[in-house]
Amino acid sequence: MPAAHDAGPGEVAGVGADLEPGTLLAAYRSGLFPMRLPDRRLAWWSPDPRGVLPLDGVQVSRSLARSCRRYTTTFDVAFADVVLGCADPSRPGAWIDDSFVRAYARLHELGWAHSVEVWDETADGRVLVGGLYGVAIGGLFAAESKFHRARDASKVALVALVEQLIAMGATLLDVQWTTSHLASLGVVDVTRDEYAVRLRHALTVHPSTPFGG
Repeated sequence: MPAAHDAGPGEVAGVGADLEPGTLLAAYRSGLFPMRLPDRRLAWWSPDPRGVLPLDGVQVSRSLARSCRRYTTTFDVAFADVVLGCADPSRPGAWIDDSFVRAYARLHELGWAHSVEVWDETADGRVLVGGLYGVAIGGLFAAESKFHRARDASKVALVALVEQLIAMGATLLDVQWTTSHLASLGVVDVTRDEYAVRLRHALTVHPSTPFGG
């Protein structure tokens, strides 16, 4: 497994290996995450700068607060459905293939990967309208992907995740890259070196409650 600093001035630290649970967990502990290159090879990424959401810095607008009240959120109730929502090939920039779906399903079975579901309670029943999934190790939550089928649904998932991580005593929410969408929620950039410092601390944290507890 390459180290994060192997990425140098670029973002890819290494190419190859597999998506076995041990490989994935070693990668996250090293500050890396997997995505495929355009030629479909498996690559291990370490962006510089790195997007993180300070748990005490999430920004909730009035409209988002209304959406938080409108929707219902749950944890680890529909992990497979959330991953499939994120993997929808019709989404712009879709990159999650079947190998990733299987790999993170296995991590979920082992208790490392988790989901946040966002539901809309309608006259016809409860409908999944958004969510996110990622990997929790110690005080780290590495968010992998999110999706929405209704306005603000993925943002509601992120707000619920922050509340959950605070309750657990977690310290680091990694979102990989900062986008304008994420910046509006309070996501900031940190250098690769600063991320490594925060990651080392997060990995020493023992959550006070299990994810979703």
